Amino acid sequence: MQLLRHGTARRVPLVPMTPLQQVRAGRLPRRLVQLVVGLVLFGATMALILRAGLGLEPWGVLTYGLIQHVPVSYGAMVVISSFVVLLLWIPLRQWPGLGTVANALVVGLATDATLALVPPVEGLARQVPLMLLGVVGNGVAGALYIGSQLGPGPRDGLMTGLHRRTGRSVRLVRTALEVTVVAVGWLLGGVLGVGTVVYALLVGPVVQAFLPLLTVPVDPPAPRQSESSSLRASGSCRQDHTAAASAEVSSTNDTASAQRSADPGSDTRETATW
Repeated sequence: MQLLRHGTARRVPLVPMTPLQQVRAGRLPRRLVQLVVGLVLFGATMALILRAGLGLEPWGVLTYGLIQHVPVSYGAMVVISSFVVLLLWIPLRQWPGLGTVANALVVGLATDATLALVPPVEGLARQVPLMLLGVVGNGVAGALYIGSQLGPGPRDGLMTGLHRRTGRSVRLVRTALEVTVVAVGWLLGGVLGVGTVVYALLVGPVVQAFLPLLTVPVDPPAPRQSESSSLRASGSCRQDHTAAASAEVSSTNDTASAQRSADPGSDTRETATW
């Protein structure tokens, strides 16, 4: 509990980066390990929720409904649906990161591996603890792979992409997506239950509690220098300035550029702190 309280007091920014910037942002070995651990745990806990038999998470309802009509394993359908969701990123003009592609592959494989090891359970005395373990573990896993700062998962990226393109709130977009997938999944034969409600209520707070503890600090992208470079070039071309005056103008422009880059409202260093 002390470790968790200490972690929630941290303020580590989640830095918006391009895929190339994500790889170059430092601490890559640690971030890769954390990403893989998070994705494996995410898939394993999805399998535990399924084995508990008390209802699936929203996207799991859709996955289970789909496998009633397509002869593939649960984990294979997770992989297939992840890449289908990635196709929806194209009109949203989003680029997947390394973590995005790994998410699409690893989660499904880990789910099938866990399903092969863990049999279904019967009786509420076993089902409820297994469901809670799955839900809490799923939230911790989400904090792990999000905190690695190597790109969002396919479904997370779809949510944030729709939020950016439509201008609607993240809460509204997420709610609309999850209601839609639950409804479609239920119509296809997906499993709804108390576990679906518990997941919806608990997973967000769990991610929020663990994300500050598990977010890896990275080196933010270097600020753009095009404006200050242009000003320096313009100053050097003015023939009526002495060399000393040109140096003073250049120094002033550099300082102003650095201040704009450090401004929390600047679009060059926009961050989201958890």
